[in-house]
Amino acid sequence: MIELMPLFLFLATCIVLMAGYPVAFTLSGVAILFAFIGMATGTFDSSVLTFTPNRLFGIISNQTLIAVPLFVFMGVMLEKSRVAEKLLSTMGRLFGPLPGGLGIALVVVGALLAASTGIVGATVVTMGLLSLPTMLRLGYSPTLTTGLICATGTLGQIIPPSIALVLLGDVLSSSYQQAQLEQGLWSTDTVSVGDLFVGALIPGLILVALYALYVFVVALVKPAHAPAMAPAEVDAPQTPLWRDLITSLMPPLFLILAVLGSILGGFATPTEAAGVGAFGALVLAVLNKQLTLERLREVMRSTTRVTSMVFLILIGASIFSLVFRGLGGDEAVQHLFDNIPGGVVGATLLVMVVVFLLGFILDFIEITFVVVPIVAPILLAMGIDPVWLGVMIAINLQTSFLTPPFGFALFYLRGVAPASITTAQIYRGVLPFIVVQLLMLGILAIWPELATWLPSKLYD
Repeated sequence: MIELMPLFLFLATCIVLMAGYPVAFTLSGVAILFAFIGMATGTFDSSVLTFTPNRLFGIISNQTLIAVPLFVFMGVMLEKSRVAEKLLSTMGRLFGPLPGGLGIALVVVGALLAASTGIVGATVVTMGLLSLPTMLRLGYSPTLTTGLICATGTLGQIIPPSIALVLLGDVLSSSYQQAQLEQGLWSTDTVSVGDLFVGALIPGLILVALYALYVFVVALVKPAHAPAMAPAEVDAPQTPLWRDLITSLMPPLFLILAVLGSILGGFATPTEAAGVGAFGALVLAVLNKQLTLERLREVMRSTTRVTSMVFLILIGASIFSLVFRGLGGDEAVQHLFDNIPGGVVGATLLVMVVVFLLGFILDFIEITFVVVPIVAPILLAMGIDPVWLGVMIAINLQTSFLTPPFGFALFYLRGVAPASITTAQIYRGVLPFIVVQLLMLGILAIWPELATWLPSKLYD
């Protein structure tokens, strides 16, 4: 019974979270309760808790995590600056005459928003409000439309600069060093958030291409589900298309190139690039005449709320992992992995399944801070590439955002979709895109070079 204490801690945390209690307080509260139970039963050394101040100081002094509020500010500011509205209108006119053109335009805009905002909820809600009524009016299938909005809205999980990749990169960096030290390697290699950004670039673009290909195939096989726009719809605006392309597409593209280009070129760290992105979003808001004092206050409040949530969860997760290790959880997981048939492949497959299932009930932040620090050091000690593992986890978490009945993207869209759209239609709509996501995971598992080749070329 005593050796099952780490498992009971994990299960109790999941149960309390499902009951609706705040994540940060649940992680720390349940962990401290089990620490007291462990001290009473002689299975937990109270001196382990004395490491808590050092852990908290490590969090607040972590330079990498400064990127979180800056990227959040950048995303929220762009959301309030009507960038998405202009992009959707222009891309719709550009791709509209093609079969499934409006759907392909939605994929392109989703990718651009993912590369400039990186906030899943905001992207799904924005595109749901702006594109759903138009696509339904033009005859698009409700299932295809809702599934496409949910799927493209989650691209912010995998396309850099993603907040999920920032957090994953920081956790994997610590896990990689821990794995090397446990192997007796004192001159350790490092993995950074920038490595993960570069590694996620090619898989992210392939995923965008697969989404667009699926829409195009549907339009060819079932033209009534994704009709081309009528010429009158395309030519309706008074402004020439080329001028709309310049005014709506160039500013966000310039911002994306400034942020990602500075990282890929080695001119700036992700944290410094986040500062460039935040300033650039502010400039775009001024140029679009969308920056008022009230809007700035609103953006600052939203940024503060999201950032506070992330760091409070990180503090709770830090206490949770400390108690989990104090109860012997590391040894239990190591023993489990050692006895899994299939060695490295079996252990990796088990982790991917667990992460996928936990995505139904936990947000990516909790999974990143709670689950990844437990399993990543063991997998990395088995010889798995940290960049590949990080990209695989990111795509896996993105898939869980879409999976019924608890996918977060489904809830976001349900909140803004008209009453004529049923929940069943949304669920059916995302199923093909879940298959596409799983296909991408399979492709990346077979060809890990898709994630590891670009970082090795750039940084070597």
